[in-house]
Amino acid sequence: MDDKAYQFFTQPTQTFHRRYEALRAVFVDGRPQNEVAEQFGYTHGTMRQMVLEFRLHCDTNEVAAESPFFETSPPRDRPRKTKQRRP
Repeated sequence: MDDKAYQFFTQPTQTFHRRYEALRAVFVDGRPQNEVAEQFGYTHGTMRQMVLEFRLHCDTNEVAAESPFFETSPPRDRPRKTKQRRP
């Protein structure tokens, strides 16, 4: 197989895909956050924040049913959260 095909996983270009691969590297592969951040073009602080937010998401949702990846807009059956305007 052509080695360039692996770049799809190691050098993703789409935002959600890049975030997915970075978090996967931390949680599944057990790689250090600073190493993963450098590979995927994030700062260490940004990577730490993404890990924190993903953990919070997992604590408050069923991960299989509520994936934070590959979704660019809220599903139609859930109302959008809107800020209430002050009178």
